[in-house]
Amino acid sequence: MYKWIMPVLLIIACLFGVYLLADGLPEKPKEEKLAEGVEALKITATNFEFNETEYHVKAGTTYAISLTNKLGNHGAEIVGTDINLTKDNPKAEYTFDAPGEYEIHCSVLCGQGHSGMIAKIIVE
Repeated sequence: MYKWIMPVLLIIACLFGVYLLADGLPEKPKEEKLAEGVEALKITATNFEFNETEYHVKAGTTYAISLTNKLGNHGAEIVGTDINLTKDNPKAEYTFDAPGEYEIHCSVLCGQGHSGMIAKIIVE
């Protein structure tokens, strides 16, 4: 007599689930526009390594430095500056005035490979 109730309830539950999944999606990330004369320096950290071993920048140019954690919880401290990027503070602006090298190392104790997580910024 009421054989149709269970399939109808199942369909309603499925539609409601799809609605809840689709409704809670975050917005697509927007590409940030940098001020004139500011260039981007993006550092990406995965398990015990940065995406590049050397980052080349120009002396006298202001850089918007950002840190993205792809895998794990990491930080990026640039030795010789006051910059320490973390999950809570992922962006900073800095002008590299003189040519030279700056060492980047992970500032968050992230595991066994933490001590080998080193990269360089080479200012030309």
